[in-house]
Amino acid sequence: MNDTAAMVDRRGFFQTLGAGLLVLYLAPAALAQESGGGRRRGGSAPSDVNAWLHVAADGSITVYTGKVEVGQNIRTSLTQAVAEELRVPAAAISMVMADTQLTPYDMGTFGSQTTPQMAARLHRAAAAARIALLDLAAAHFQVEAATLTVADGKISKSSTDSISFGELSGGQKLVKTMDDSTPITPAAAWKIAGSSLPKVNGRDLVTGRHRYSPDLKLPGMLHGRVLRPPAYQAALVSADTSPAAALPGVKVVQDRDFVGVAAPDALTASHALDAIRAQWTTKPQPSSADLFDYIKKNADPAPGRGGHSQGSIADGLAAAAHKFQQTYTIAYIAHVPLEPRAAVAQWQDGKLCVWTGTQRPFGVRDDLAQALGLSPDKVRVIVPDTGSGYGGKHTGEAALEAARLARAAGQPVKVVWTRQDEFTWAYFRPAGVIEISSGVRADGVITAWEFHNYLSGPSGLGAPYDIVNQTCAFHAAASPLKTGSYRGLAATANHFARESHMDELAHAVAMDPLAFRLKNLSHQRLRAVLEAAARAFSWGQKPIPGHGFGLACGTEKGSYVATCAEVAADVASGSIKVLRAVTAFDCGAVVNPNHLKNQLEGSIVMGLGGALFEAIEFADGKIGNPRLSEYRVPRFADAPKIEIVLVDRPDLPSAGAGETGIVAIAPAIGNAIFHATGQRLRAMPMAPDGLKA
Repeated sequence: MNDTAAMVDRRGFFQTLGAGLLVLYLAPAALAQESGGGRRRGGSAPSDVNAWLHVAADGSITVYTGKVEVGQNIRTSLTQAVAEELRVPAAAISMVMADTQLTPYDMGTFGSQTTPQMAARLHRAAAAARIALLDLAAAHFQVEAATLTVADGKISKSSTDSISFGELSGGQKLVKTMDDSTPITPAAAWKIAGSSLPKVNGRDLVTGRHRYSPDLKLPGMLHGRVLRPPAYQAALVSADTSPAAALPGVKVVQDRDFVGVAAPDALTASHALDAIRAQWTTKPQPSSADLFDYIKKNADPAPGRGGHSQGSIADGLAAAAHKFQQTYTIAYIAHVPLEPRAAVAQWQDGKLCVWTGTQRPFGVRDDLAQALGLSPDKVRVIVPDTGSGYGGKHTGEAALEAARLARAAGQPVKVVWTRQDEFTWAYFRPAGVIEISSGVRADGVITAWEFHNYLSGPSGLGAPYDIVNQTCAFHAAASPLKTGSYRGLAATANHFARESHMDELAHAVAMDPLAFRLKNLSHQRLRAVLEAAARAFSWGQKPIPGHGFGLACGTEKGSYVATCAEVAADVASGSIKVLRAVTAFDCGAVVNPNHLKNQLEGSIVMGLGGALFEAIEFADGKIGNPRLSEYRVPRFADAPKIEIVLVDRPDLPSAGAGETGIVAIAPAIGNAIFHATGQRLRAMPMAPDGLKA
């Protein structure tokens, strides 16, 4: 469904599967999924049955999932799960993703949940299909199913007597239910999963055949733009739209504060928007210069979700030879997706179909239905493989804008946000203030740990170390800017503060940072990645003048990571360069080694930006750096030499890997800078203007 023509349903709003084998999954209540046709609102979760997999009469296999491909390569990994259980080549499988009409209901693609949840479901769906096909084949051959073999899309009684999946399913519709007890292939026996299968639609991506939301075209389509306020919380007083309406082919839409234009081409739409004469009222607001004071003054003193407490901080501090209190700050940063928000909307017979890049297609469907006064079954959201999300595309602003313009214009409308729109009106990773009070004995045992996070969030809040007396708390606070999910959520901020502080404690007791962590760490999986990274990095090597070495480790979303970094830093010139990063990673059984390494490499480079120079500047409700020429992201020249060490655990379930890899690079870099220069940098970004004397 990557071509525009294929995405447009030529047979009407709803499609049917036709004859074949239909495998259904009976989900437990905690993971209940619902059909794409609609979702029960309120009340307890229904005990619904969802369609995941279809074997057609010609033997073709189609898999349906509400998950979204945003560059993390789950199209390939989920294909591997099905191919593994059905004993077919991956090329035999077609994956339909993120179409609210065709796929089962899904909450969204976030939280590193695709691999531990959706892959497990598809393993079981495909395993159930294999069992059903074996039962059909056993009846066909009049033998016991256990005597048959399954391979390459057929079931064989002997080397000369076999029947294809298509022949078995043709002309009949078999319903098969399954649950979490359905047996699946253990990771140690994987032949297709667990291997570095190439990206299944990689050729379309590298040749440009794939069409992202901004590339889509429909007959008679107009191009839309929306009038934006000059600042946050600005109120529209008046808008003279007559100059825009006078332009050839332009349609102007005004509905209270919503003002937009639709035109035959994008350039005319931009001219029309510029022609609107609008007046606004604004009011004073905080700025990035006083952000952290503002957060503390507007924070809830009571702990929020995600915290915990044990032992006595007072007793721990009394037993300490060294006591510390430090504050760490985290700036707002933008997601900077390669593909900005975009949507194409089309109305037909009172029904709405929208193509858009979002991580929550069903959530956007419901939001559209509510905003436009429709029932959810009259809204269809289709998500083409999307040009990155990083947690920044949970919402569907462009979809709603396109839908409103298309309904008023009576024609399909495409809305593509400008880069400045994306930097200004999308949400940001929350800023934050983190305060740590700690105590450590002279022998390196941590005796007290009090950790307070203000605003940025509770993810990764707890310390994984063996600390008897500890309190970890998150405090909600008022935010001057719109905030939302970001890769790793607050785990990046919390790991930066915690792992920086761990180095401060190690320095205070004159211990090697690796030895200090290991002394206070009994968790075997975290110890394993820490030791693997240190070993590959040759930790403890001879010092190099002007170079520094740092490390950090952590856990989030069921995965474990450790990163060692080498930097070249010069205080006199202010220059800093990350030369090398070695990351060891454990996410249980590895599904696709090469693609996992790609994810981790991307996490490291992305994390490097937030560590060193990414920050949103703002004052009085206006973003001060809303362009790539003004907002510094990592460049090719910034990328260090990267080495990935995978700690494969086929004895354990696979966990997600899209987020955890980002949490350790910033503190590792900060610790390396301290090693090189003696400067302890406690704010992210650490060196937006280089090192300062």
